Amino acid sequence: TNSPRAFYLLNSAPRSSTAGGAAGPRLNNNQLYKFSYTTEVLVDKARGSKEGSAGYRISSDVDVNLVWRDPSSKDDQLIQVAISNVRLEPVSRRSEKKNVLHGSTTESVLGKTKLAALTKPFLVHLRNGKTKAFYSYWAEPATVKNLKRGLASLLQVQLNTGKVIENDVSGRCTVEYKAAKGQVTRTKLLETCKTAETGFTTHSQVLGVSRKSSSVTVFTLEDGFIHSAVAEEKHSVGVNARNSAAAKVVSRQTLTLVGTEAGPLEAAGKDVSGVVKSVDAKLAAVGIVAEKVKTQCKGCPSLFEHWQAQQKQLEPASLSKATAPRSFLALIQSIRKASKDEILKVLKSASKTSLPQVVDAVTSSQTAASLDAMLQFLNFTDAKGLVLQERFLYACGFASHPNERMLQALLDISKGKISSTDIKESVVIIMGALVHKLCQKGGCNLPTVVKVKKLILDGPDSTQDESEVQMYLLALKNSLLPEAIPIFTKYAESEVGAYNTISLTALQRYDIKLMTDEVCKTGQVNRVYHQNRRIYEKNVRAAAADVILSSNPSYMEVKNLLLSIGNLPHEMNKYMLSKDPGHPPLPAAFIRQAMRDMISHNYDRFAKVGSSSAFSGFMAQSADVTSTYSLDILYSGSGILRRSNMNIYGASKGAMLHGLQVAIEAQGLESLIAATPDEGEENLESFAGMSALLFDVQLRPVTFFKGYSDLMSKMFSMTGEPMNVVKGLILLTDHSEVIQLQSGLKASTEFQGGLAIDISGGMEISLWYRESKTSVNNRGALVVTGNITVDMDFMRAGVEVSFETEASLDFITTVQFSEYPFLVCMQMDKTTFPFSEYVTKYESLSSGRNVVSRRSKKQLVPGSEFPLHQENSNMCKKVFDSSW
Repeated sequence: TNSPRAFYLLNSAPRSSTAGGAAGPRLNNNQLYKFSYTTEVLVDKARGSKEGSAGYRISSDVDVNLVWRDPSSKDDQLIQVAISNVRLEPVSRRSEKKNVLHGSTTESVLGKTKLAALTKPFLVHLRNGKTKAFYSYWAEPATVKNLKRGLASLLQVQLNTGKVIENDVSGRCTVEYKAAKGQVTRTKLLETCKTAETGFTTHSQVLGVSRKSSSVTVFTLEDGFIHSAVAEEKHSVGVNARNSAAAKVVSRQTLTLVGTEAGPLEAAGKDVSGVVKSVDAKLAAVGIVAEKVKTQCKGCPSLFEHWQAQQKQLEPASLSKATAPRSFLALIQSIRKASKDEILKVLKSASKTSLPQVVDAVTSSQTAASLDAMLQFLNFTDAKGLVLQERFLYACGFASHPNERMLQALLDISKGKISSTDIKESVVIIMGALVHKLCQKGGCNLPTVVKVKKLILDGPDSTQDESEVQMYLLALKNSLLPEAIPIFTKYAESEVGAYNTISLTALQRYDIKLMTDEVCKTGQVNRVYHQNRRIYEKNVRAAAADVILSSNPSYMEVKNLLLSIGNLPHEMNKYMLSKDPGHPPLPAAFIRQAMRDMISHNYDRFAKVGSSSAFSGFMAQSADVTSTYSLDILYSGSGILRRSNMNIYGASKGAMLHGLQVAIEAQGLESLIAATPDEGEENLESFAGMSALLFDVQLRPVTFFKGYSDLMSKMFSMTGEPMNVVKGLILLTDHSEVIQLQSGLKASTEFQGGLAIDISGGMEISLWYRESKTSVNNRGALVVTGNITVDMDFMRAGVEVSFETEASLDFITTVQFSEYPFLVCMQMDKTTFPFSEYVTKYESLSSGRNVVSRRSKKQLVPGSEFPLHQENSNMCKKVFDSSW
């Protein structure tokens, strides 16, 4: 028998009629069910309270009645839902001044057309408690249809506990029901929802964004009927490296039965489609899953107007300030909405000094239009365009979500005419980085990726040109392809020092499991360190030791390394003794046992004579991220620098990011001070250069000088000014998604992080004072912004959380080689830097009226000189005491 009150809430799984129960909710004929309905949405910083949130509430009356029931199945029903008495209000109480809706009516905000559409009845076909079809009008605005879908989705429910897959406004989702006495809880597993909306996110977990979501609906029951349905959905999105930079969107729906009264009679008909036509021929099954909403930005500036307003902030003089990356991020958002012609207009109008920064922004936008514009704008046969070409390539390398088309564009460039050898090298090296990122996303078998993999894997053996072999090895170092490990182990034993170093530093970047299986079994790296087959340069042997120590070494490997100490050249001896056995971590028992087992564990073997050193420590530690650094410096026996290596790592939630590596290498400089070269280094060409790896991407190395004549000309023209290695704007964090809320509203989420960076390095040698100085200068400004916006055409609410900082880090090494052991002073200084956090909340109407509130917190973080180690501190005192 049917009840005169609300519809039944019973098991929605199909059951036979003989079981005596309904398979889903049933409505009575000739009965009108009257509900009150509210849906509200609020946005705020993740830990904000409802009182201070931005957002709005839509309240209405809802009438539900049965239109038709299948004569052969009581659980196959067509119901009509009608919304009326619509009211709009702020989500929390506020003053008139802060109330964007003050003085307005529902009709003035929605407009007559939308309000009429929203209050036009719609039909829902329920079969066994599930929405089989949703009938409305194609001509209705998408926002209106989505609000109706949100209400219809609230009517799906079952009494028994269990997991089911349901279609509703959020998409196709797995839903879990838990039934208790008088109550049913419906939990939607949001990570399972499949929708047509697509987004993207940064491949790096350390630089990336995380989302926590929940969706729970609680139905309370009286005498087996719905008394109320309350749904709450929460999404919190935040930056992994800084937990406080997080925003949330909360959506609530409340449906409450207020009474019943006599309603229309059930319609006659054989099937649903015939009945729907008889109600209104214009009604159509438009689908229960939400449709995309195209929002028109009224009064928004064009890309060109936006560029004109931001241009000054992107001039070189502003690049060390936080305004530069902030403008960079805003420009990217504008470019992503622009056409190719609009983008070209900006590229052609930019000043010569701001153009490199525009190239950074256009390339980082990563849309089809922005890539087309760049490819049309750049001419790789023009030698004068080298700076812009390299900025484009580096921006491709740092791309947050590259696609196959970007890789294909670089492959096409590599096959065409390129005026500069440096650019040709950069193209191939960056292709390696894109292969790695595409493979990370599961795109290793894409046709273009397969082509580029073959090109770079075959590359080293396809040429006799030393610079080309290096280029392919560097591309493979970026790609991190497991197939490249045998190539690196082969070239680690090559007779060319540069091949050895690239190959060994590349092997260090691989997962330990791959290294243990592939490298340690073959023993090539051990052969290099112990010089079983030939003599190697010291810096090559040092790199081999680093690989062994970081590849889960066996007890015998550790013992053999310790046995070698004492038989090494002085400087290498000192370097190996300086290596921190805890970085990478080695089992302490290994070392103790090896020391006990060694034939001569005497003092002489471990006496620290020399100036080379290796040191590591913490730069910063917080609950979200840990930053560490390592400094390795190796000298020749005559006091000339061979290798200086500075690394900065970031770790967050178990993921590691190689943020920065700056390596300065020098060789063949002994003739300058009439010193004798070390064993195995007698015939090395004079050379000094610098190589940088930034955010896991290896960049093209920079040469200071090569050959004796080049060295001498540079010696007499050295100004002490450092040479630039990388300069520009980088899109570090890039996350974009549309969160479909169960209420039918959509929340657009955009998190971006921009970095203005300037890394330079230099090397000076004074024969008069018998002193050399190497410097690595890092300057940067970082801005991270996160936006969550709920836009309904007629009303908009949003929150932006952001933080910014400007910092510099200098690493300077001074060497006095007038006597042995020579004096070495390493200095690593971090300047005092500002750190600011902002929260902005905004609400606006399509009429143009808006309310904005801003809060900020600023602090100065004191600078410091990293202590490194005591021996270094003592040495620095001597160096600066002897300097006049």
